[in-house]
Amino acid sequence: MANKDLTVIVTTFKSENRIDECLNSIERNIRVIVVENSNNKKFKEYIENKFSNSECILSNDNLGYGKGNNIALNKVKTKYCLILNPDALLEKKAIDNFFSFLEKKINFAILGPNQNEKDFYLKKTDFNNVVDIKEVNSIKGFAMFLNMKKFSKIGFFDENIFLYLEEIDLCKRIKNINEKIFIDPSIKIFHSGGKSVNNLFFQQIELTRNWHWMWSLFYYNKKHFNYFYALFLICPNFFSAIIKIFLYTIFFNNKKKKIYQKRLSGLFNSILLRPSWYRPKI
Repeated sequence: MANKDLTVIVTTFKSENRIDECLNSIERNIRVIVVENSNNKKFKEYIENKFSNSECILSNDNLGYGKGNNIALNKVKTKYCLILNPDALLEKKAIDNFFSFLEKKINFAILGPNQNEKDFYLKKTDFNNVVDIKEVNSIKGFAMFLNMKKFSKIGFFDENIFLYLEEIDLCKRIKNINEKIFIDPSIKIFHSGGKSVNNLFFQQIELTRNWHWMWSLFYYNKKHFNYFYALFLICPNFFSAIIKIFLYTIFFNNKKKKIYQKRLSGLFNSILLRPSWYRPKI
């Protein structure tokens, strides 16, 4: 098995401050597809000039994480694909350990790396040669190895979801057709978490995250269970948002008030079966 059997996908949005570290951690003989959720031609030119193994596709609009990944996934010709967040870094032996996993001939659809992603640099001396490969129901979305042939029946990410729970939805659909998901702790990928977008846009991104977390929470549970189950599940979030909007209005905390207004709006729109329309104003 060789690196020619693997493609890496990185979907970005305002990630200029993180992308170099991410792409530098990937061996130059592995094909990389970067999908930039904008029409930033300078970004595309920069990526393709600096990283000879990378192709940058401009979506021309902010399509969201799942839909951005799908653009690249539909161009993948290799047997396997690694979906990687732009604020994630591969440990030196991560790809070698992935191919070592393949040598075990384990039937899998999705493989996740070590899930304590924030700790592996700090605790790397704690790891020993005993690797406990575990079958799980879902993995974190910062790094996902896909066995591409397994997705012909179900497709890739649900494009109705702009942000959050798209990987949980994909894992759920994989498990529904009795395919397997594993974690291999020997594969270590560092993820700083929530750092993929430039800090200059922190406030707008925070509002966007809160809106979509609530929208996606209701949508996911409605999709996989039923409308009334989802409604019951989110009731505490709904009333909590109302109470906190009232409290933060009294105490003149406008930043917190806006966050809970967005949470309430995301829930309200999802309950009314409206699409995930909210976008950051940047």
